[in-house]
Amino acid sequence: MLIRSHTASPSSVPSLEPLAHGGELAAARRLFPGAPEPFIDLSTGINPHPYPLPALPNEIFARLPDRASVRELAAIAAQAYGAPSPDHAAPAPGTQILLPHVAALVAPGRAAILRTTYAEHARAAVLTGHRVAEVSDPEQLRQADLAIVVNPNNPDGRMVGKTTLLSIADDLRQRGGILVVDESFADVASDISLAGNLERDNIVVLRSFGKFYGLAGLRLGFALATPRLINRIEAVLGPWAVAGPAIEIGKAALADNEWRRRTLDRLAADTKRLDRLLIEAGLAVIGGTSLYRLTQSPDTGELFNRLGRAGVLVRRFAEQPDWLRWGLPGDEHAWQRLADALASR
Repeated sequence: MLIRSHTASPSSVPSLEPLAHGGELAAARRLFPGAPEPFIDLSTGINPHPYPLPALPNEIFARLPDRASVRELAAIAAQAYGAPSPDHAAPAPGTQILLPHVAALVAPGRAAILRTTYAEHARAAVLTGHRVAEVSDPEQLRQADLAIVVNPNNPDGRMVGKTTLLSIADDLRQRGGILVVDESFADVASDISLAGNLERDNIVVLRSFGKFYGLAGLRLGFALATPRLINRIEAVLGPWAVAGPAIEIGKAALADNEWRRRTLDRLAADTKRLDRLLIEAGLAVIGGTSLYRLTQSPDTGELFNRLGRAGVLVRRFAEQPDWLRWGLPGDEHAWQRLADALASR
């Protein structure tokens, strides 16, 4: 079992390095100045086939969003994600901004994060005063004050079952602890969601809108929890946290079950196609979801650089130098450029 710790001193707060996150195209262009344009950005887990934007009246951009529209969005989100009611959902300007607010729901203490995962959870916990331990076994979460699980996990797609998570939440509750389950990629694995188990008053579920719906720039996400915790989160977010256009687009997309069904089928087919390309190139596919794949290879560094020089950006990991994460190409031209870059090995 592996445990890595972070303290709350300012020097221990993880920094934001160039290419530390997916989508850093400006940094990629500096790193590979001679690469052909446009860059094929496969460094994120964002659906490359975004939800079609509905026509919006000009007044949506000219006035502040009203409470009724926010409540309507919360109701549609609760139904889409399986939460009990609108009172169990807090819309926010992206999931990222929720991380420190959710970490602050419990007094500073010991935070345990199931690793290897999205680094911003550790940074947010440290910033809110917690002592952070990154653990390799879900059983090590039981003694924490704040336990964090990304489910499905980014980048390897690991999933922790409902029964295990609910048992952990019950143990935490005895000491006033909170379980945070980041379900940013759960649209493609909805059967594992804890959104329907919010009768427990110490579970917070985070849902990202932009990844599955391909509209990350819209900045929309949700916290799902008991009304008591939702009230605390909304009090910190304040009024008008979500922009009017994001509210209207979110309502349309989350209510569109037919688009969701078609998209799940398309992503599954594209994932199989990507797996074939990667395996034919001699790479071992070791995990992922239908929004991204994870490979392991002894020559990952050379491959990353060769792809970059070909104008294809994938995600690398400083702590796992033999890993690369691959998003899905968005069109046939992108698929062909990826295939050509891989064939040049």
